[in-house]
Amino acid sequence: MKKGQIFEGTIEQVIFPNKGIVKAEERDVVVKNGVAGQKVKFMVQKVRKGKCEGQILEILQKADDEIEPQCPHFGICGGCTYQNLRYEDQLQMKAQQVKALMDGVCDSYEFEGIKGSPREFAYRNKMEFSFGDEYKDGPLALGMHKRGSFYDIVTVDHCRIVEEDFGKILRCVLEEARKLNLPYFHKLSHQGYFRHLLVRRGVKSGEILVDLVTSTQASPDLTAMKEALLSLKLDGTIKGILHTENDSLADVIQNDRTEILYGQDHFDEELLGLKFKISPFSFFQTNSLGAEVLYEKAREYVGTTKDKVIFDLYSGTGTIAQMLAPVAKKVIGVEIVEEAVEAAKENAKRNGLGNCEFIAGDVLKVIDEIEEKPDLIVLDPPRDGIHPKALEKIIAYQVEHMVYISCKPTSLARDLEVLQARGYEVKKICCVDLFPSTVHVECVVLLTKVHN
Repeated sequence: MKKGQIFEGTIEQVIFPNKGIVKAEERDVVVKNGVAGQKVKFMVQKVRKGKCEGQILEILQKADDEIEPQCPHFGICGGCTYQNLRYEDQLQMKAQQVKALMDGVCDSYEFEGIKGSPREFAYRNKMEFSFGDEYKDGPLALGMHKRGSFYDIVTVDHCRIVEEDFGKILRCVLEEARKLNLPYFHKLSHQGYFRHLLVRRGVKSGEILVDLVTSTQASPDLTAMKEALLSLKLDGTIKGILHTENDSLADVIQNDRTEILYGQDHFDEELLGLKFKISPFSFFQTNSLGAEVLYEKAREYVGTTKDKVIFDLYSGTGTIAQMLAPVAKKVIGVEIVEEAVEAAKENAKRNGLGNCEFIAGDVLKVIDEIEEKPDLIVLDPPRDGIHPKALEKIIAYQVEHMVYISCKPTSLARDLEVLQARGYEVKKICCVDLFPSTVHVECVVLLTKVHN
């Protein structure tokens, strides 16, 4: 088998996150963005050390269980992968993928299956749209990256995983941006003005923040854009219109300076009866209703917390810490993002929780400085999991129970191997789908210390 060869075959299975397995010349070839049962034409892209990867060129025959996707952008936009499957089938596939990973590293545990998102569509409370063009030197576009492309942008004004307000705001900003006749920020030349549009909307409150992110290479009057946004007929209410400057060379949304064009720089959201102040760059679960399902399961795994000191490591804006604080002696949250820590402190104060302490810093270093010893540890690390040295320090506390929340099952599997080798037993695992139509899934794990 050589690079560039074209074959046909049927996708036999899909392993996490979206790796379809199709056979050619008696070899397994990995192709992305397909579903089991599809007959596909694909081109071999990589062949090395016995591993083969290919790119799907054409769907020759649909799978028996495929349905017509509801989003007009599906297949072109790179945001969603599984809108062509019934939601029940998506859940079953994700549960099977996670269980296969966990079975590979855990000898015995109770797998509690998967809990679905309360909403299949319009579930996201945040979107980061990019400026660009749909093709080289084409008209200005605003939306998501085209599937498989680093440069091309698809204007996703009918995206189904967000409320209709998002599409109305996107169309308005794009129309006003085109009137200004300024270029988007090019990733290679680092020249241009328009970079991103960040929109956040509270599911419970209906309050909306709009943040235009640009470089400082121009200084147009944005009054017309502000007035156009305020004249929109929306289901929600715009609480703030912001302009953030970002001169970073990297393709990331970075806050060098933010100006309030209208209203305020935050809105309120509610989660499990707690109130949270959300700013443009606050970390907050993107599926508010799904997050309630996730944290309810985590709280169930945590169990009795009376008179216990709890460490909430990688605490973000302190959602888990505040959820546990009313029934714990003390909760100490550690988070590396300083803005998230400040937000956590303010939110805890607003919710009347005096037994929460939040510390800004790297978990690897901070836990050496904390005088208290935990009775229980909750872990909710970034996608790449826990730093090996930090994990060893966490294990050294020898707490009776840990609850590990993970947004990337492959990182979780790696960390669970270490935890089990160091004397912990995996008791229960439950999946929670916070991201319908996509490849992503959250996991909650209960670990107990083994006593010989």
